[in-house]
Amino acid sequence: MNRYESWRDHAACRGTAATVNWFPERNEPTAPARRICRGCPAREPCLRDALSRTDQWGVWAGMSEQERRHVLADQRLAAS
Repeated sequence: MNRYESWRDHAACRGTAATVNWFPERNEPTAPARRICRGCPAREPCLRDALSRTDQWGVWAGMSEQERRHVLADQRLAAS
């Protein structure tokens, strides 16, 4: 990936919005989205992007909002 490309250009989820629910409501399944994320070459930059924008909801980098909140809390603890 060069500096002019976005991680989104390489994301496994690209073009799947019509077939995968990336923004499930409470108690809706997340497994289909997580399966796609599992082998994604852009998973790390996707997670960094989602963590940098705390308003992100839905499945990002194979993680739920709650899981990402835990990652952020762990990062804050490690930094202190």
